[in-house]
This record gives sequence, C-alpha cells and structure tokens, in this order.
Amino acid sequence: MARDPSPAFALSLASIALIGPLAVHLFLPVIPAVKASLGLSDGLAQMTFSISLLGMAIATLVYGDLSDRLGRRPVLLSGLVLFVLGSMLSMAAQGVVTLAMGRLVQAIGAGCSVTLVRAIARDAYGAERLVKAIAYLTMFYTLGPTLAPVAGGFLVDAYGWRAAFAISIVGGVVILIGAWFVLYETRPADAGGSASAIANFTRLFSSARFAAFVSQTGFNTGCFFVTAAAASFLMKDLLGRSAGEFGAWFMLFPLGYFCGNWTSSRVGNRATIEAMTLIGAVLSMAAVGIQSSLLLMGHLTPFAIFIPGFFITFAQGVSMPYAQAGAMSVEPRLAGTASGIGVFMQNMLGAICTQIYGLLADGTVFPLVLTASVSGLLGVAAGAVPFWLKRRADQAR
Repeated sequence: MARDPSPAFALSLASIALIGPLAVHLFLPVIPAVKASLGLSDGLAQMTFSISLLGMAIATLVYGDLSDRLGRRPVLLSGLVLFVLGSMLSMAAQGVVTLAMGRLVQAIGAGCSVTLVRAIARDAYGAERLVKAIAYLTMFYTLGPTLAPVAGGFLVDAYGWRAAFAISIVGGVVILIGAWFVLYETRPADAGGSASAIANFTRLFSSARFAAFVSQTGFNTGCFFVTAAAASFLMKDLLGRSAGEFGAWFMLFPLGYFCGNWTSSRVGNRATIEAMTLIGAVLSMAAVGIQSSLLLMGHLTPFAIFIPGFFITFAQGVSMPYAQAGAMSVEPRLAGTASGIGVFMQNMLGAICTQIYGLLADGTVFPLVLTASVSGLLGVAAGAVPFWLKRRADQAR
C-alpha cells in the first residue's frame, strides 16, 4: 500500500458494513406486518426474507471475483447504487412479487458490502493485522443489527412497514456519498491473474482448509438466522408481543456478536486461527443445546429464546474473524474471491437453513430446535477439519 489508511477511511469502510444489516436485520420485525398487510402465508412471508440472503449469497461470488479483476472501488460503488434502487422498489411495492423483486435487487446491491470490506481491509491493513482489523470492523458492524431491528420495530408500530425501507434509502445514500469521497482503490497490482472465475473457485475449494473455514462460518450463520427468524414468529404469533418489543429483545443478538468480536480483538494472534474457529463452533452448539432443552421442556419465554441467542452470536463473533482470515490466507492473490465465497457461504447456508425452518414452521418450537441443532452440529464438524489438519501437520514436523 502506498499510504496508510486514515481514520476517515476506516470509518467509511466500517459504515459500508452497515448495508448488510439494513437489508437483512431491519426487515426481521417487518415480516409479520408484511404477512398481515399482503395476506401472505408463513412460507411466502419467510421467502421475502430468505430471498435477500439468497441474493446476497449469489452476488458476493460475482463481487469478489470482479473486485480482483477490475478494482475494489468501482465494484463497491456500483453495489451501493443497486442497494438504494432496490430499497426504493421495495418501498413502493403493492404486492408480493414486486416486493420480492425489490428485496432481491436490494440484496444484490448489499452483497458488495461485507465482501469488499474484508478484501479492502486485507489490502489496506495487511495479513498481520487482518484478524484485529476484521474484529474491529465487525464490532462497528454490530451497530447495524443492534439498532436496525429496534428502529424497524418501532417504525412498523408507528408508521407501517414501508417506513423501514425509507430508512434503508436514506442510510444507503449517506454511505454511498461517504464512500465516493473517502475510499480509494486498494487492489494489489498482482490480484486476480488471468484464470477464469471458475478456475479460481476450483483452486480455492481444492483446499480442505478453505472449504472448512467457509463452511464453518456458513453453518454458524445458519444457526443465528434460524434463531432470529424463529424469534420473530414466536414472539408475535405465540407470545403476542409487539414488533417494538421484539426489536428491544433482539438487541441481545448483536450485543453477543459484539462481545465475541471484542474477545477476538483482545486474543488476536495469541491463539491459532484453527483453535479459535473450533472453539466458536463448539460454543455455538452448546448454546443451541441449552436453548433447545429449555424450549422442549415448555419454557417458551423471551428469556429462553434470546439469552441462549446471545451466546450463539457470541460464539459466532469469536470464530468469525479467525475463519475469515484463515480463508483469505489460503491463496492471498485471490483475497477478493475468497472473501466473496466466504460471504456467499454465510448467506447461502443462512438462506437454506432459514427457508427450511419456514417450510417446517407449524406454530411450535420443534422446527427451530431441529434446524438450529443440525446447523450447529455441521458447524462443529467443519470447524474441526482445519484444527485436525494443523495438528497432523505439526506432528509430522
């Protein structure tokens, strides 16, 4: 890098990470209102949420590869413009088809955020400071999941569900302006290379370490999204709570994520990437187990939903920076592509798990218990692979 990142650069980079929560978390308390307003089934209402995860997942593959080839800045700005346009279409929607289209465009635009934030952070701060940089950026990112559901819940109660998209439009425009004036191009001269996107994907997935790191983040994310989506329905339909109350309780989720990322920033390089990734996966599964036990014993209360949820996201915050850094370190020349695949796996597995929950939803806690438990177990299995590979390599020396 020719210059060190300024505080304004870091702040703009951190603000871009808020685009994802504006597309995903802000919509969580809106789902029941959209369901009632448009007369949707549980499955269709859940689709308006999961389609955003699916759209972001697919878009991140394109953004990562394009940023390695064309540069971070033009690809990032294009994504931010799409996000604003999608938010406008969603706000104006009069039916589920238009809303789904708007949500998809919004999500495709939002896909640029986390993918390019990670790649730009690696360019600007270097591999040695990457874990801490990602941890600090993600701590800022948690402002989005913390404030978005609360704001969304109160907006829905006071002004209706369209107001949530108005906030997305305003936030997207402000972030776009900041990025335009502050962020500069960071792509290394040797990034990308001449290989095709498919060849680069194949090269990365030929590494068991890479596949395991991105799978672990995906399954951990699946645990969170299933819990968050289920909490919205359980609080509204079974407990009769308002959208505003849901938003207030929801703050425990990003708070846990913040605490987990703060822990990672304090640990830094004093622990191995492999160990911290596995520790996060095990902690997540333990929290899912406690939540499932409470719900199956009949303790359906906000405490039983959100207190274990705090530890699910805490575990995610502990392992995520390490797993991300581990995935991008496998092939540094393809850092943007690796980051895109990592976000793709998070959103794709999150969307799959959430939609499975939506299809299984029957007005009881069993779909949540089943979906979260399976996702948690698969996360532990994925997290164990790089730990085992490193241990075997150390023993062979």
